[in-house]
Amino acid sequence: MKYVVVSGGVVSGLGKGVTASSIGAVLMGCGLRVTTIKIDPYLNTDAGTMSPFEHGEVFVLEDGGEADLDLGNYERFLDIKLTRDHNITTGKVYQAVIDKERRGDYLGKTVQVVPHITDEIQDWIERVAVKPVDGKEGPPDVCVIELGGTIAHNDSGISDAGDIESMPFIEALGQFSYRVGIGNFCLVHVSLVPVLNVVGEQKTKPTQHSVRGLRGLGLAPDILACRSTEPLEEHVAAKLSQFCHVPISNIVNLHDVSNIWHIPLLLRDQKAHEAILKVLDLQRIGKVPREPKLAEWTERANKLDKLKTPVKIAMVGKYTSLSDSYLSVQKALLHASVAMERKLVVEWVCSCDLEDSAAKETPEAHQKAWKLLKGAGGVLVPGGFGDRGVQGKILAAKYARENNVPYLGICLGMQVAVIEFARSVMKLSGANSTEFDPATPSPCVIFMPEGSKTQMGATMRLGSRRTYFLGNNCKSSKLYGNASSVDERHRHRYEVNPEIVPELEKAGLSFVGKDESGRRMEIIEIPNHDFFIGAQFHPEFKSRPGKPSPLFLGLVAAASGQLDLLLQRSCGIASLNSTPRCTTNGTVAPPVKKPYTAVKKKPLKSLVNGYYANSNGIQI
Repeated sequence: MKYVVVSGGVVSGLGKGVTASSIGAVLMGCGLRVTTIKIDPYLNTDAGTMSPFEHGEVFVLEDGGEADLDLGNYERFLDIKLTRDHNITTGKVYQAVIDKERRGDYLGKTVQVVPHITDEIQDWIERVAVKPVDGKEGPPDVCVIELGGTIAHNDSGISDAGDIESMPFIEALGQFSYRVGIGNFCLVHVSLVPVLNVVGEQKTKPTQHSVRGLRGLGLAPDILACRSTEPLEEHVAAKLSQFCHVPISNIVNLHDVSNIWHIPLLLRDQKAHEAILKVLDLQRIGKVPREPKLAEWTERANKLDKLKTPVKIAMVGKYTSLSDSYLSVQKALLHASVAMERKLVVEWVCSCDLEDSAAKETPEAHQKAWKLLKGAGGVLVPGGFGDRGVQGKILAAKYARENNVPYLGICLGMQVAVIEFARSVMKLSGANSTEFDPATPSPCVIFMPEGSKTQMGATMRLGSRRTYFLGNNCKSSKLYGNASSVDERHRHRYEVNPEIVPELEKAGLSFVGKDESGRRMEIIEIPNHDFFIGAQFHPEFKSRPGKPSPLFLGLVAAASGQLDLLLQRSCGIASLNSTPRCTTNGTVAPPVKKPYTAVKKKPLKSLVNGYYANSNGIQI
């Protein structure tokens, strides 16, 4: 087994996750099987109980693991399925060591950070790295490990790991490099090369200090990945090589690009794969040098750059001030918009600003929110918890229903659509969820019987579950290729009350997808609406570049006036000028490749994730 560790220095938010994912994509392009591990030094067992404002969205894995959003990047870039064990946290490691101590596994020894915690980390990495994640038999060839946190070198000259909880992991990785031996361990350090506006010169000192701090902690970088706004100047790279003791051929520049799908291409063009493969002693297959085959990435990146016709989607939520809170939803919209050959514009609408109370308290924000909502071609209400902003989401669902505007509700977005329908159509003014009003006279949404009201972590209905379609005449079934069932990932503890379903159906709301028992509602539709769909599951977690989520594809198609043409396709999933792609259980089969001539483009100034803010919108 070969290991590539990706660490970060100077500041957080440099894009270690995208870098790790892109390295994995390039190595896959070289014919290697790749797996990934994310190390998060926080004490939480997992990300499940953290607010999106802390670390962005909680990404749900196939086995129900609630993980850091970077695992979503890995799955999307590499088209793999990870497990909860691929996200290592301090909480998990300490819990494992304490459990062993309670069982007497340490034979009466004093349990210490070194060697017991560090050994547990190393054992965990070795155990998880051999798990196949690509659907094939046997262990992968390379494991890419992202180390969370930031390596620093403070003013006192003392090396530190940014957060003190990172120290055991850094020590463990230092030991691990000796455990696996030379030729099996490659360290890629991502660092910032800033430009001071006053002088306009790329500065190397922050990276020098970061590398010095890394060396002081027992790790020496094999490759430097330098983040910058513009391409790195030659003399700057030479200076970094001299002062950081890294060959100039092993210094890679990750400058700002128009979209993140260019990052694997940047790595390839700078021969990063050659540097990594040389360190890992994997340069050749027999006598043939490994060269990355990235034609699909080239086509995908250039196609996104060329899109001109916009499609506006209003994202109505309460975490809109931090776009990472809905990262997978954004990516799913992007995948769908590229497939439908439209330039995605996401209009962020804070649900609180739509509420009647906001008209008095913050009239300008209220007016702006409604203007954005009414100016969008489609409305998306994503998942969430708690009652703050719920009335605004209900109003957004009502606006979409009454005005025949395409609507997609995910998890809570489906539940608020049911509540709104009960209030407006069935005239049940007190209809609500017991999450928001335990004493509601018309409980449309209730707490799941098997849920726990005392234990918060990992007690929801999590992971992949099967939904069965009730017939194939509904839009949802057609979008999934007329499938009889589909497997999608869930994360919820409240559900539509099955006792009220017959009344809702009589009033015109169709429950077209249910679980195996027939009592848990999974998908709703309004038949006489152009596109009004709610899903209890989270389809965004299985969307991939080139394999868009069917429900997101339907929303974008409806918002851009292409739904009828899309539904006419026998398989249901296709961009208008490409070969149709069928789906099975939420997974889209790859399209037939077409010849494509890559067009070189000058890198644009942007954020590393390729999103461009314009007023309240995000343009991609």
